Amino acid sequence: MRLGVLDIGSNAAHLRIADLTAGYPPQPVATLKRQIRLAEAISRDGIIGRAGIDRLTEAVREAAAVAAQHRVHELVPYATSAVRDAANRDAILTEIRATSGVRVGYLDAEQEARLTFLAARHWFGWSAGPILLADIGGGSMELAYGSGETPDLALSLPLGAGRLTRHHLPDPERVKRKHRKRLRAHVEAVLARDVGDISARHRIGQATAVATSRTFAQLARLCGAPKAKAGPHVVRELHRVDLGGAIELLAARTPAERAQLPGVSAARARQILAGAVVADATMAALNLAVVRICPWALREGILLDRLHHSAGHARHLYAIQGESA
Repeated sequence: MRLGVLDIGSNAAHLRIADLTAGYPPQPVATLKRQIRLAEAISRDGIIGRAGIDRLTEAVREAAAVAAQHRVHELVPYATSAVRDAANRDAILTEIRATSGVRVGYLDAEQEARLTFLAARHWFGWSAGPILLADIGGGSMELAYGSGETPDLALSLPLGAGRLTRHHLPDPERVKRKHRKRLRAHVEAVLARDVGDISARHRIGQATAVATSRTFAQLARLCGAPKAKAGPHVVRELHRVDLGGAIELLAARTPAERAQLPGVSAARARQILAGAVVADATMAALNLAVVRICPWALREGILLDRLHHSAGHARHLYAIQGESA
């Protein structure tokens, strides 16, 4: 069958269309990516403003048209934490449905972690043994650990790079050292509270440490990993020993200047410093010297899950959260 997955994140709406055949990985058909910049449209009280909503609804309409053009059998549209946690979430979902005919649901944090873990497991295979997964998004960071296809542990922490930039870096154009120190202290406090007992409960020292998301991928490239054009199967790693220098480099530059650095995109240049602080603090908290970058993430996890389950089950899984819309 041909499935379209529309991922609505804090920076972009990304449609991926793939053909699914049992026994084979998803076969790419088409993609569409539109910058919607929701992170910059969220007020201090958690409301997504009019400009952000307009960009979002237009992106969903365009994605629906592309999906129809490619004759997808099913479109799975979902929003992650930027919309899920917004104070005006229900109003946004209602407007999207009224203007585009698309009913967007939203995954809860545990579903995100579990589906991303599924993608990582399929990419690295059983030879990887237990996997410890970290995924830094715009609004949250997911952690998952397990030896099977689904994790034994799945956590979501409020440590997204966009969220932290908005709340802890008053002037992202010129970041002061004192604000960076406060950000680091906040991240470490959240990690100490929420993941302090992971090492005691699970044998993560024997796990393959895996990182996914654009934030980790861009940090790895900044720290010397191969370029994207080398292909997805080239080994890419992020070493913690390199992150300290990367943080200093990013902190000394404006977002426009960061976008000129290797691997850093203009869309994430504003929040990549906060993402680097989260990556460094998380690797320190979990005693990880290196993480392997996985090119598959949540979208691929949904494709794989859909391949493994009946149509009725998949619709229930992804649409139930959007019933109010």
